[in-house]
Amino acid sequence: MFAALTGMGLSAAAGLNAYIPFLVVAPIARFTDFITLPQSYSWIESWWAIGIGAVLLLTEVVLDKIPAVDTVNDAVQTFIRPSMGGLVFAATSAADGLDNSTWMTQNPWVGVVLGIIVSGLVHGGKTVARPAINAGTLGFGAPVASTVEDGASVGLSLVAVFIPVLVVLFLVLLAWLLVWLWLKVRRWRKRDGRAALA
Repeated sequence: MFAALTGMGLSAAAGLNAYIPFLVVAPIARFTDFITLPQSYSWIESWWAIGIGAVLLLTEVVLDKIPAVDTVNDAVQTFIRPSMGGLVFAATSAADGLDNSTWMTQNPWVGVVLGIIVSGLVHGGKTVARPAINAGTLGFGAPVASTVEDGASVGLSLVAVFIPVLVVLFLVLLAWLLVWLWLKVRRWRKRDGRAALA
């Protein structure tokens, strides 16, 4: 149960920023006993993986703050974020399965598929909302929205690892926020459409 919540939280965080949950899990696995990754996922905690993840995170953080470039970045990330969500879900579920059961070890595809779905849904919401935020704020909303998303990704990743029972609350809040943004965007578009006709 907790492994699934951890995986879902990390996957949702990957939907906002692919590299933050990876860079939360990797050092915790490398420097503590809190997460012990199975042999098949031990490369995650290697120095080269952490280094590449850090460079990619820095790139993502910069590109995601620039209006219009953020939309192109989201299009590229359409393949990366769900994949990373599947990876962190599978790795942490498999890590939990090391101690508690062999089911996840025998069925690793379940974690991958669930991670891809959760991460893909969050990424989809972000991808739909961001161009509208940019248009509605003349581009000034991009760095603010990106910073909020990065902060949410960090917070959700840490909660998923250390207090997984709160993941449900975070996911409900995230779903509410995405629906609220979508409704706000629809209102902006209707208002702009009426203004153009006037």
